[in-house]
Amino acid sequence: MSPLTTFLQRSTPHVLALFRIVIGLLFACHGASSLFGVLGGAMGQGGTVPTGSWPGWYAAVIQLAGGLLVMLGLGTRAAAFISSGSMAFAYFTAHQGSALWPIQNGGEASAMYCWAFLLLFFAGPGSWALDRVFFGDRGQETAPSAQREPSAA
Repeated sequence: MSPLTTFLQRSTPHVLALFRIVIGLLFACHGASSLFGVLGGAMGQGGTVPTGSWPGWYAAVIQLAGGLLVMLGLGTRAAAFISSGSMAFAYFTAHQGSALWPIQNGGEASAMYCWAFLLLFFAGPGSWALDRVFFGDRGQETAPSAQREPSAA
């Protein structure tokens, strides 16, 4: 096995954790802006979404809670699954009707978050997750490393 391959295999859980932290933080910022009017407010227009309004307020709650849970690595798979679904819903209800491609319909962020969270759902939280502090390595499946079959010479 080459030194590069060894380095990449050792680094993967840490890079995955950095990805999870950044995606979770950015997603939580969307929710905080809509719920609390910070960081430019709802949709960059200032203000907040009306409490209980469908779907904006519920989406913002999912963004804030899901983003924080993913960022911390606490219930990552469940939070990522729900967050991915909410972004798929957002894409198909708010964006896809106006044009086919995300670049044309303003749905790039929804599409990217949807796929990023789907990746985290399948890949897990990587290293540095609070799940490991509370639950150990239970449920932290890792992909088996490729093993070479002995050659029959």
